[in-house]
Amino acid sequence: MDKEEMVDFLLKELISELDKKIDIPKNYTDKRLLLRSLMNIRLPGPISKKFLKIQDELLTYETNSKNLVSSNEIKPTNKNPKIGIFHGDITTLKVDAIVNACNSKLLGCFIPLHNCIDNVIHSAAGIQLRYDCNKIMTKQGHDEKVGQAKITKGYNLPAKYVIHTVGPALIQGTKPTKEQEELLKSSYINSLKLADKYNLKTIAFPNISTGVFNYPKEDAAKAACSAVSSYLKNNPDTSIEMVIFDVFEDEQLEIYKRLLED
Repeated sequence: MDKEEMVDFLLKELISELDKKIDIPKNYTDKRLLLRSLMNIRLPGPISKKFLKIQDELLTYETNSKNLVSSNEIKPTNKNPKIGIFHGDITTLKVDAIVNACNSKLLGCFIPLHNCIDNVIHSAAGIQLRYDCNKIMTKQGHDEKVGQAKITKGYNLPAKYVIHTVGPALIQGTKPTKEQEELLKSSYINSLKLADKYNLKTIAFPNISTGVFNYPKEDAAKAACSAVSSYLKNNPDTSIEMVIFDVFEDEQLEIYKRLLED
C-alpha cells in the first residue's frame, strides 16, 4: 500500500463505525485531515489488528518524514547543563518521554483538528494512546487530579513514552495564586518522578497550563524552571540526564532564554 491507499483503508474502517454517511474527499490532503478528525473524535475501544497495523505504518512513515531532533542535538543552557530549550514541535523530539498537558479526563482532545498539545500528541501517536489512557482512568475510577502524572507508551511518536499531567486552570486575565503555582510545580515534579521510576534519561516538557488553561506565560516559565532546577538539585542520583523545555512561540523562547541563559 502507498500512503493514500493506507489513508483510504483507515477512513473506510472508521466511517463504518459511524451511524452516518461521510463522503471521502478526492485529494490526499483533505483525506488526511478527515482521517485525523475521525481519530480525534473516536471513543476509546477495540479495533481490528489490520487497522492498527496500517495506522502504525502510516504514522511511522509520517514521523520519519519529519525533521526529527535527538536530545544530544539540544544545547545545554548556561545555568544548568541538564536543562535545554527546543524551539519547535514536541512530537519531533527523539527523547525517552515527552509530557502531555492534558485535561482531567486524560483521554485526549476530542475537538477535530484542534491545535492544542493534547490533540497534536494523540494524533501523532495513534488511537492506542487514548485506549491506554482509558484503561488507566477506568482502573482509577475518578478524574485525574491537578498536579499528578501518568505514563503510557509513545507508540508512533519518536518518544518512547508519554507522561500525561493536568496543570491548574485559571480564569483568563487573573494572576496565579500560591496554591496554583504549587500545583503547576507539582505537574513538573511528578512527571520527573515518573521518569526516574522508569529510569528515563531524557524528558521534554511543553508549557503546561499556558494554553486554554490561561496560566500567564512568564509566571508559568518561572514555576517550571524553579521546579525542574530544584528537583535536579535535590535528586543527585536521578536517572535524568537532560530536561528539555519545548517552546513553540517566539515569546516563550525569549522568556526561557532570559530565565536560563542570562
